[in-house]
Amino acid sequence: MPLPPAPTKRAAILSNEGLEAATKSRPTRRALVQDEEADHSPDTTSFEAPQHASHDISPKAHVHLTPVQASEKARPPERRPVAARQTTSVATSPKKAKRSGPVKLFVLDTNVLMHDPMCLFNFEEHDIFLPMIVLEELDSNKKGVTEVARNARQTSRTLDALVANHGADITSGLKLDSTGHRQVGGRLFFQTQTLDFNLPASLPQGKADNQILGVVDALRLQHAPRDVVLVSKDINMRVKARALGLAAEDYQNDKTLEDGDLLYSGALALPHDFWIKHAKSVESWQSGSQTFYRLAGPIVPELHINQFVYFEAPGEPSLYARVTEIRGKTVVLKTLKDFNHLKNAVWGVTTRNREQNFAMNLLTDHEIDFVTLTGTAGTGKTLMALAAGLTQVLDERRYTEIIMTRATVSVGEDIGFLPGTEEEKMGPWMGALDDNLEVLAKTETSAGEWGRAATSELIRSRIKIKSLNFMRGRTFLNKYLIIDEAQNLTPKQMKTLITRAGPGTKIVCMGNLAQIDTPYLSEGSSGLTFAVDRFKGWPHGGHITLARGERSRLADYASDVL
Repeated sequence: MPLPPAPTKRAAILSNEGLEAATKSRPTRRALVQDEEADHSPDTTSFEAPQHASHDISPKAHVHLTPVQASEKARPPERRPVAARQTTSVATSPKKAKRSGPVKLFVLDTNVLMHDPMCLFNFEEHDIFLPMIVLEELDSNKKGVTEVARNARQTSRTLDALVANHGADITSGLKLDSTGHRQVGGRLFFQTQTLDFNLPASLPQGKADNQILGVVDALRLQHAPRDVVLVSKDINMRVKARALGLAAEDYQNDKTLEDGDLLYSGALALPHDFWIKHAKSVESWQSGSQTFYRLAGPIVPELHINQFVYFEAPGEPSLYARVTEIRGKTVVLKTLKDFNHLKNAVWGVTTRNREQNFAMNLLTDHEIDFVTLTGTAGTGKTLMALAAGLTQVLDERRYTEIIMTRATVSVGEDIGFLPGTEEEKMGPWMGALDDNLEVLAKTETSAGEWGRAATSELIRSRIKIKSLNFMRGRTFLNKYLIIDEAQNLTPKQMKTLITRAGPGTKIVCMGNLAQIDTPYLSEGSSGLTFAVDRFKGWPHGGHITLARGERSRLADYASDVL
């Protein structure tokens, strides 16, 4: 490329006009790149050939462009062909795919707002309508310290922020993305005028639910043929709406999974032809007592970090391993410690089946900070968690103490207030703890009565029982935290508990998703399901679903037939 003409005067006294003339005489890199792209464009029929042959830019110049020059090249020039402009715009600013289908109008029941205060921003491009009676019910439920009252207050603050936004017009609808939720494209409408509706005489007009049904019926006629849908957590409300010919749906956004059978189990059975398909790509090495396998194959995309895999076939050696590393299309498997053998017993407890062995490997691994255990009654969840905790507290001194808590939800009617301190009030809820400690405190008969009493006292001195109601704001350092009956916790309560963990703390969550006693919770919306799904694949978390009961043949049979 020819250099610009040298100035005829000294640089110290060069005028601005001379500097500008020298700069203009040299073509810029951007102009050269534009001309070069026009030269090499596949579509040159509608454009004139560039007249910069004297610069003789080589096509190899693309390889040596700096990042700044490359960004200059990515800008759409004025003379770039249409096809090139379209490609660049897609690459630099990808647009979100447009949703198909008409925009619906959802009428929200009060219980939806009090169940999830952020539900207003979960309806994507659809519009939302709030009847006036819903605002009245929110106002009447905002007092108190319960979860419902807190959600009602948070919903009121959200509505106030939307209304107070500059330029907001209630009559034409409030933009739901005005408070920063850019993924929402709909509007929020309030009932600003009286709506005429005709409900059957058998429905009392003074009841709030019936007034909401009347609003839905009036909107259906007013906005026809647009879809007007009632969203409610109240089953009877939805049944009445459908009986009146109105569209009604449940609020589904709080559910982690639609079907409890889709929950991550934590273990995967390898196919019978596993070694045949992966024999050529397997590498193995020994490290201590564990064997490692590195392999690649079609099964790798199905695996997660800390997931257990097992291979069992008649006449062939079995394999029990855990995924420790996934890198690209390869995976590293690590064999497990066998806790079925008496020499590896944990506080005198040995595992009795494959899933229990998987769980004990998680409970005793120092690199695993969060463990979730699910299973039916009698699968040994509490016993294994306590045995692993006592070993690491008293023998290894890795943790200072065991803290145990659970959701205080009654199976039947409440028996009233309980006397005593916090730990004494939690005593009746911790019957499972006492039953398992009785098993773990057994020693040899030679120790005598004094030995058993001393062991029991030592164990109880290292176990603290706490209530969930006083967990907010706490930080646990070097503790072994056991959360029993975690299926009765909401996702928000689960987040509150897990975020209490400080340095060196391990949390074990246990529960049976078939025994949920909390109202408005199901297998799909339980906090335990939420935690299992969100921690899936985290390098310091693990989950296993215990399959077989080991309590007794009576309990095992009852779990199947009742």
